Amino acid sequence: MGESKRVQARKQAHERGLYPAPLNEGRSRNMQANRRSNTKPEVALRSALHQMGLRYRKDFRLDLGEVKVRPDIVFTAKKIAVFVDGCFWHVCPEHGRQPTSNEWYWAPKLRRNMERDQRVNSALEAAGWRVVRLWEHEGLTTAVAAVVAVVNPDTEHASESSATS
Repeated sequence: MGESKRVQARKQAHERGLYPAPLNEGRSRNMQANRRSNTKPEVALRSALHQMGLRYRKDFRLDLGEVKVRPDIVFTAKKIAVFVDGCFWHVCPEHGRQPTSNEWYWAPKLRRNMERDQRVNSALEAAGWRVVRLWEHEGLTTAVAAVVAVVNPDTEHASESSATS
């Protein structure tokens, strides 16, 4: 889609009240720069896991009946799905906050994100998958240890020491 078509489509959506118009062009660019995958915490975690010799698939689509999901990191053979959740988008209890502008749009959207996370967790677990959810603010060592504890539960302590060195 060309840039002019994208701008026109966005303008029409704002006029119909589907989502709020950005406060300014800078805010618009900022929101468009948010990534669905390959975020900094996710890339750092993948890199650390890869350095430890763990192999996985990234952003791998899983079809679980009516539920389609793309975990950030997937260990297919062990049926482990890892998500690195953003504090704002998934309403972190420590850092998540209620939006102060355009609440009519953001509050239901964030609630739907949380409901979708619960639905995804339930569908994965019902299909025999183990789910690891991490917050973006968690330190790399903590995140690596949480994943390794599920992927290699017998070698958890040995892997932790190699992850920190």
